Amino acid sequence: MTDIDDEQERRQSFRLDMEKELVDILWTDAAGVDYQRKISCLDFSRGGLLLGCDQAINVSEEVTIIFKAANPNSQRLYGRVIRCRKLDNGWFEVAVRLND
Repeated sequence: MTDIDDEQERRQSFRLDMEKELVDILWTDAAGVDYQRKISCLDFSRGGLLLGCDQAINVSEEVTIIFKAANPNSQRLYGRVIRCRKLDNGWFEVAVRLND
């Protein structure tokens, strides 16, 4: 017997389970308001990230993700929100496609 996942796998590359590692995310909304949050990185792949956030981020927003922000060797990645879905617990699952 084979289980079939109801949700289609969208990723094209290998993914790494980040075990909810905290990352910093920065973005500016359409009204020009700057945001910065420390949020959970749920999955990471060559093409993008899946994040857990306490607020919605509009699809198409440009974001900057910073790994280990307090470290002088921190890494910055840049991308665009491609999906934002509200979960039953009130948090949001935010999918980010990384820029080339």
